[in-house]
Amino acid sequence: MTIQEEDMLEDLKHPLIQAPMAGVSTPALAAAVCEAGGLGFVALGALDATGARAAIEQTRALTGRPFGVNLFCHAPARRDHLREGRWLARLAPEFARHGATPPEALHEIYQSFRVNEAMLALLLDARPAFVSFHFGLPNPQQIAALRDTGARLLATATSEAEGQAILDAGLDGIVAQGWQAGGHRGIFDPDAPDERLETLPLLGRLRPLGLPLIAAGGIMTREDARAATRAGAVAVQCGTAFLRAPEAANPAAHREALSSGRTVMTRAISGRAARCVENLFTAIDGEEAPDYPVAYDAGKALNAAALAQGETGYGAFWAGTGAAQAVARPAAETVAAISP
Repeated sequence: MTIQEEDMLEDLKHPLIQAPMAGVSTPALAAAVCEAGGLGFVALGALDATGARAAIEQTRALTGRPFGVNLFCHAPARRDHLREGRWLARLAPEFARHGATPPEALHEIYQSFRVNEAMLALLLDARPAFVSFHFGLPNPQQIAALRDTGARLLATATSEAEGQAILDAGLDGIVAQGWQAGGHRGIFDPDAPDERLETLPLLGRLRPLGLPLIAAGGIMTREDARAATRAGAVAVQCGTAFLRAPEAANPAAHREALSSGRTVMTRAISGRAARCVENLFTAIDGEEAPDYPVAYDAGKALNAAALAQGETGYGAFWAGTGAAQAVARPAAETVAAISP
């Protein structure tokens, strides 16, 4: 193990990271993982600076251990009102099933960290121990400013080229997100071809870069974790494994849907490829959906209309390929059960 890898792990009893799942992970979940000796993460990608400050303060009230925060670095949406109109027309019959109509217009509901100066100012003040990035990288000035706080900086890669970009940007480690992972693919360019590398082959591609690697995707058991460490990972990141934890915020319908174990990659819900439990929404062809997160505005509206009529089949039930293996237990027990 290199000095750089030792530094990455020095604060952890267990080399296990809780994935920062926007809308599901909570301060309670992050704190529980930290208290159990892992590294908890607070998802800030769907929050504004005020909400992010509250989440960080709540986490610090629950644990004195280091934790991380995660940010979305997607390119701002290319607004195409004709395309958005066609997408709303495509979803109109789904709304009609539940006595509703689509919204008249869509909005860019999540601001990319790349253009969110208020969020940067908050992080420079709050000084979290770890900061990770999904969907790409911040600009060099943001990276330099965060580096000056002493934070360790990580980013998701789904390919060797993305890993090289992370290395070139001067970050401290790479979250190697395999094709099996639940939720949104971290691919930098959502329109580029996706190599669909699974976790262990991806680790093999990234290992020559020399940065510490965190394996993400398909990590549901201790044997999964040990396989990842044998393939070169210094730690594993688990998301789906925590979806039945009492500290998580996902609804009962999401938890119940995991038992089917059937997941599929879809663009229909949000406009970006994301792995979800098969349901009514994933049955819709999402290739014509507008850019993320504009399409997600429509997805959330459709889910709300369906829920009002008691239908849960349009939920964003993000989960990895091991969904059926998720165990209902406190987060601390999952850390102990999976840690390599």
